[in-house]
Amino acid sequence: MSIKSLRILCDAELPDRVIRVWDGSGGVFLDGDGNIYRPAQFTDDALQQIESAINGEAYTLTLSLISVTRSVADQVWDYDETTSVQGSPFVVKLQILDEMEQPDGDPIVVFTGEIDNLDVSDESAEDGITSRVNLEITNRFTLRTLTNGGVLSDVDQRARARILNPSAPDDEFAGRVNRMRDQTINWPNW
Repeated sequence: MSIKSLRILCDAELPDRVIRVWDGSGGVFLDGDGNIYRPAQFTDDALQQIESAINGEAYTLTLSLISVTRSVADQVWDYDETTSVQGSPFVVKLQILDEMEQPDGDPIVVFTGEIDNLDVSDESAEDGITSRVNLEITNRFTLRTLTNGGVLSDVDQRARARILNPSAPDDEFAGRVNRMRDQTINWPNW
């Protein structure tokens, strides 16, 4: 069985609904569990951000949905004004498809985080007004640095890690780094 293609699936778990989109154009996509994913077009930058997230390099994922109609963008804006989406879980998955373009196995989760910010911008073109919905999604590694570029102390890091990911074991990163400064690296001697 050969792989024909991959689908990038995104789940945004908002307070009162789940929005599911896939990167591409065309019809809806039905996953193996019967969930319906609507087509969306990500910017090239968003696809590069997803690639960085898959490789474990990105701690803040910035996604932009383009070619969104103005009415849909207005609905997104109004929804965010009445019900804040900040802190809503966001999951990016890869779905392998078989030669019949059907899901082959379960999707692979490649990034999980929380929506930190949402904004909508309008652009005028010859064919009318199109909108862009921008999402900033952060994960637990975002809290390692502050907005001014400073690094958190060990105590602050532990406290923020407990808030962001309460089910994870205690974060001892800062303490381990201090212990490593006195270590010597020994290279193999073949």
